[in-house]
Amino acid sequence: MEKLFLNHLKKSFPSLLDNKFIIAVSGGVDSIVLTHLCMKLKLDFVIAHCNFKLRGDESNNDEKFVEDLAKQNKIKCYLKSFNTIESSNNTNKSIQMTARDLRYEWFESLSKEINVKSVLTAHHLDDSFETFIINLSRGTGIDGLLGIPMINNLVLRPLLIFSKEEIVSYAKENKILWKEDSSNSKKDYLRNQIRLDVIPKLKNTNPDLLKNYLNSVEKLYQSKSIIKDKIDDVFRDISFKKDGKVYFEIKKIKKLSNIEAYIYELFKEYNFTQWKDIKDLLDSQSGKHILSKSHRLLKDREYLILAKNNKTEKTRLLISKNLKETNISIGKLVFSKVDKITNEDSNTIFLDTEKLIFPLKVRSIEPGDFFYPFGMGGKKKVSKFLKDEKVSLFNKESVLVLETSKKDIIWLIGMRFDDRFLVTEKTKNITKIQLN
Repeated sequence: MEKLFLNHLKKSFPSLLDNKFIIAVSGGVDSIVLTHLCMKLKLDFVIAHCNFKLRGDESNNDEKFVEDLAKQNKIKCYLKSFNTIESSNNTNKSIQMTARDLRYEWFESLSKEINVKSVLTAHHLDDSFETFIINLSRGTGIDGLLGIPMINNLVLRPLLIFSKEEIVSYAKENKILWKEDSSNSKKDYLRNQIRLDVIPKLKNTNPDLLKNYLNSVEKLYQSKSIIKDKIDDVFRDISFKKDGKVYFEIKKIKKLSNIEAYIYELFKEYNFTQWKDIKDLLDSQSGKHILSKSHRLLKDREYLILAKNNKTEKTRLLISKNLKETNISIGKLVFSKVDKITNEDSNTIFLDTEKLIFPLKVRSIEPGDFFYPFGMGGKKKVSKFLKDEKVSLFNKESVLVLETSKKDIIWLIGMRFDDRFLVTEKTKNITKIQLN
């Protein structure tokens, strides 16, 4: 097993041979064997243990066992306790899901704290097959049939090629001690029911069950690779990137042979799950959008626009009469007194100083805003102006206005200034404002 493990690391996880990493150690046989294998290879790692406070003294004994193991082998050990039941009640998630979220959130935080790029967990082939059965019973696609991924961002699972039987045999042969989690023998959860009742019967029917499953997974990965190549080609054909956003051409999406399947493949990596809603978005009104935990998908005319789901803060900034410059979210405003108009463009305006009533204010646009755009000869709503200028709904969120203390808009910053503040023959003093 040691030789197989080393060869597997060389092939699939070469970075572990030269870089420090974290091993998530529960105290069970799987994580203890993983730790033992890494010690045998003299790899550079630390241990992280979670105490979810769900099994009373047993949970605390597991923590002590892991801590002692680390001390005996002079391995740095990080311990973390959670009030899992309270967190579950606060989030309305199951105990299992809450523990999982707490665990991986801490791993991510710890990895940043100690500057490592990988966290190893001890999931094995049986775990992956259980996941396959669960996903199959609920209905799934290729990703679900693959079971547990070997690599998922910073989480690596190098034991997925080994069965539970192989891991336990190795532990016994090497007289390795471990702790048993009593909750694994209870049938309160679906996974335990499948592990204790379903899979043993399948193995009795077919002793090569796990071997055949592993072969099937390899073929599924090959199929997934072919699908990815096709999706990459389609992505390049139907989309383009601009200002940190991705624009999908709706007309081209509608010409795809199987829209539902393509929508899933195109948007799954952005954490969307509302596939029917995304399809409906193709024919919805501009302004409709769908949120995932990380992104937003917005319908804007002939496009679906994808952007990171960053919270936009409303801007409000007062500007005194003697201020020379100030930073705003889209750049720097520089104020100066000049004798004449020179290079005027969308980022530079020249105004009649006497018409400016201080303090001025920089703020985000608001419903009902209007101004008198230079060159248009009349009043216009800001929303209508932006629509006519074909400013996307996403970009509208970053538009700022400069206004007087009487709330008269002077300038849609970087776009168009208001005709009422125009320099004329009667102007005595000129203020120049530049966006850098």
